Amino acid sequence: QVQLVESGGGLVQPGGSLRLSCATSGITFTSYNMGWYRQAPGKQRELVAYISTSGSINYADSAKGRFTISRDNAKNTVYLQMNSLKPEDTAVYYCKASLFGYTIDYWGKGTLVTVSS
Repeated sequence: QVQLVESGGGLVQPGGSLRLSCATSGITFTSYNMGWYRQAPGKQRELVAYISTSGSINYADSAKGRFTISRDNAKNTVYLQMNSLKPEDTAVYYCKASLFGYTIDYWGKGTLVTVSS
């Protein structure tokens, strides 16, 4: 059974930092491109950051310079380090695993990040 479990969300003040984790099981992690997405209230889900099986990385413009995505293939886990958080970063953050070369995707259930003073 495939599972993606996000953790690390919470309430943080503007300018603060959080580190999100997405632990996976039931997949061959090294065969999956991994992405972090977010969905704010009333908005569509959007890509935040993406890391491929080979380690290539892309960021949304809103994340560049503030967020860092990484993966630990030994732990089957992908991370999102978020610094200099802003109120507009408030959203539910989701992890997505996409099998390389196929249209097979798995999603986690999300973790809520609230940036507020």
